[in-house]
Amino acid sequence: MSTKIFVNLPVKDLEKSKAFFAALGYAFNPQFTDDKAGCLVLGEDSFVMLLSEPFFATFTKKSIADTASSAEVIVALGVASRARVDELADAALAAGGTPSNEPSDQGFMYGRSFQDLDGHLWEVIWMDPAHVQG
Repeated sequence: MSTKIFVNLPVKDLEKSKAFFAALGYAFNPQFTDDKAGCLVLGEDSFVMLLSEPFFATFTKKSIADTASSAEVIVALGVASRARVDELADAALAAGGTPSNEPSDQGFMYGRSFQDLDGHLWEVIWMDPAHVQG
């Protein structure tokens, strides 16, 4: 049995954040989506809970990170091809995201990064399966 992962991210405007990720081709699980949270489905066992900032604050005693000046996490998405890296990163930029770092091309691994509407850092990476030993 695999472990499911739910990454929780605070967002300033839930509807705008949902539209941003929908523009990248992702869907939301309606069972766990309401006016306070959106359950972004990345894959069969991978989800991101986009939580309105007031709702997110109910889960922690810490202050919410100011993503304009600090990084709280980098979410990395492994995809099936170099072309998919470019498709996803280009879609993020077209939907209002901003570049985070320069593309990285090491031959066997290729990646690009962006910041979403709330300044959360995302990386999209492809690794040549021939170089990944399992």
